[in-house]
Amino acid sequence: MRINFLGLAALCAFTGVAFGAFGTHGLKHLLSPALLETYKTAVTYQMWHSLGLGLIAIFAQQQPNNKQLHWAGRLMFAGIVLFSGSLYLLVLLNIKALGMITPLGGLAFLAAWLLLALFALKQPHSYP
Repeated sequence: MRINFLGLAALCAFTGVAFGAFGTHGLKHLLSPALLETYKTAVTYQMWHSLGLGLIAIFAQQQPNNKQLHWAGRLMFAGIVLFSGSLYLLVLLNIKALGMITPLGGLAFLAAWLLLALFALKQPHSYP
């Protein structure tokens, strides 16, 4: 099954902006500074990894049969959902146990970036 990583990246970036605005305008007077910082971390990671997913999408369009890129994209998206999603829910629902899910998202991010690095290392190099 082909996944439209560019569409997912755009959707993740869109929701990241929306969540960021919600946090800044709707939550800043309701949350403690520590919880607000956790929420900001979720938004920051979501935005950076949305860009990473967009980068993977560009390479996957050029090499549509590359399984390494497809796994990198899946893992990047899973990382956004698990890492940022668990932090959003932790802050908004005050369920501390959700913090145990966050490292799984971090591992997914690491695996995605590693796969992207391995993909890059396998590409032909041209030096001036």
